[in-house]
Amino acid sequence: MAYMSEEGYNKLLAELKQLEAVERPKVVAAIAEARDKGDLSENAEYDAAKEAQGLLEMKISKLKAVIADAKIIDESKLKTDSVQILNKVELKNVKNGMKMTYTIVSESEANLKEGKISVNTPIAQGLLGKKVGEKAQIKVPQGMIELEILNISF
Repeated sequence: MAYMSEEGYNKLLAELKQLEAVERPKVVAAIAEARDKGDLSENAEYDAAKEAQGLLEMKISKLKAVIADAKIIDESKLKTDSVQILNKVELKNVKNGMKMTYTIVSESEANLKEGKISVNTPIAQGLLGKKVGEKAQIKVPQGMIELEILNISF
């Protein structure tokens, strides 16, 4: 089961609709155009179009599976007394004093550029359940880091 915000769920639905309504017909047209060019055994365009179709169908299938397993979180029931999914967490690296802010989201909503990290990452796992003022020892690929929770919000 994948927990996510309603916004993230709606983005997935929009992406699925785009793939099925726009991208799929483009691929079908490319296959038909390549097929019209004759001998399929030596037709690179046809092979490329069929491969693109396979990749597109796989992406559509994965999206449908994520949507089917999605559980939308009622944001009105979220609390900020301890770190949980959909919380925005302000942190400080104890070693170097660097501050950072992350929002903990589902795997499908993760986007580091927007400061959204997956609930499955080591940092998010180490923060879940912690309260403001607590420190978390987290094992990351570079070694151990110690993060202090400064604030929890939405």
